Amino acid sequence: MICLTTVTGCIREQTPGISVSEVPQSSTLWITPVLETPPFPTPVPASDSSIETPMIPTVVPVDLTNTTQEYEVQSGDTLSGIAANYGVSLESILAINVLENPDVLSVGQVIQIPSLPDAQTPSTLLFPDQYVVHGPDASTFDVQQFTEGQPGFIRSASDTVDEVVIGASAIVQRVSLEYSVDPRLLLALLEYRAGWLSGIPNDDVAVKYPIQLGLSPDGVDRKGLYRQLAWAANQINRGYYGWKYRHLKMLELSDSTRMLIAPSLNAGTVGVQYLLALLSDDWTTWNQSVSNSGLHQTYAAYFGELANRGSESVLPQDLVQPILTLPFQAGETWFFTGGPHGGWGSGSAWAAIDFAPPDTRADSDPSCYKSEFAARAVAPGIIARAESGVVVLDLDGDGNESTGWVILYLHIDSDSRVAAGLSVATGDIVGYPSCEGGVSNATHLHIARRYNGEWIPADCSQCDLPLSMVLGGWTIYGYEDQEYQGYMLNGTERREAEQGRILPINQVFW
Repeated sequence: MICLTTVTGCIREQTPGISVSEVPQSSTLWITPVLETPPFPTPVPASDSSIETPMIPTVVPVDLTNTTQEYEVQSGDTLSGIAANYGVSLESILAINVLENPDVLSVGQVIQIPSLPDAQTPSTLLFPDQYVVHGPDASTFDVQQFTEGQPGFIRSASDTVDEVVIGASAIVQRVSLEYSVDPRLLLALLEYRAGWLSGIPNDDVAVKYPIQLGLSPDGVDRKGLYRQLAWAANQINRGYYGWKYRHLKMLELSDSTRMLIAPSLNAGTVGVQYLLALLSDDWTTWNQSVSNSGLHQTYAAYFGELANRGSESVLPQDLVQPILTLPFQAGETWFFTGGPHGGWGSGSAWAAIDFAPPDTRADSDPSCYKSEFAARAVAPGIIARAESGVVVLDLDGDGNESTGWVILYLHIDSDSRVAAGLSVATGDIVGYPSCEGGVSNATHLHIARRYNGEWIPADCSQCDLPLSMVLGGWTIYGYEDQEYQGYMLNGTERREAEQGRILPINQVFW
């Protein structure tokens, strides 16, 4: 996570400044996978009748300049919001419009919108939702034990993260927990893209860019295992939660091939399709990767066939949020500085909001500091994890952050945070806000929710379940397709997400 606003705000990319540790090159050919005995399951034969045969649509590249419709800009519109409402990519709008400044639109301005294609993605179900998020099943998987049992590069690979060299298994586990994506899916991607589980790469690109293999869809260099996996996990989340909560209707390949997402798909499958679309040069390559003989076959070879790939939700139909209080002490005035935005990376559901603590510091003082005002437990529970600026509060009492409700606190000072394994009551101190955890240029608290590993949008007013975040009677609302923008309501009281500590519009107290 990166934070760039003057008071608070966590934006979209993973931690920058991470370099790969140099490794010796080898000309060794790929080694045949050596599969573990239980607890790693035996694959089911490919003839399993529960597996759906891919449906291959007739798809041809679409000339974006010839299939458009017009939209007249209204007050409050953003280009990303217009793209989301029409189910097209922001990039496709930019490609067919000459805009002096895409960040500034004028009321009445006419924007060309690419028409939606007729062709659909294959309807093959690849992964159940519960095997894409880091849910209850993922919590029993031992990443280190698995990687130690593999003959390939994964056993010796390492990377430098936060100026510390750590091994590949620890990096997979860290990314899996941060983004809440199943580690087995990340491991399967490493094998499918670069053969890291079964062999030793003889290509420097496969060592430094094992997921992107040198590709860079947005022009950003992400060298090293951590940055590669973090980018991939964020894109999986972008597809998963975009399909489920944010009007994602279409996938687009780099050759301008565009496809409507088949309505029968589940969020987990869409998340994987979305990532693989970014990694495919053309439709033929992408169609192969999302078939039963693509990534899923690699996954099944190591972790067993997933017979039930359907759309069973991670969230039970009777799910309700437990009672949560505000994350600070009564009598203190904090500042609502960030409306709904990514729980971890902008690809995740907009599960988080931001608060800045009280501050009487002079303007000349550094904006990053350890606050003297504590972040507090919003409900009773057990601290499931406390590391790298993060504290995770588990509300069901089992100490497992992949089951039930959990609360993520980010930017918590390490020297004063509560220890993992400790039970806390509502209002107990969990730590003190700072800039720690990712990159932040101002002290603040980022708080988000998950259930069974799935990020829950802070504004869930359009969700199938009434799960909007409520803290101490304040309900969170966001402005459609405007990340970080939103407001809180408590009866007739309203507070707007706003930078700064001067206006009463964002002051929250109880």
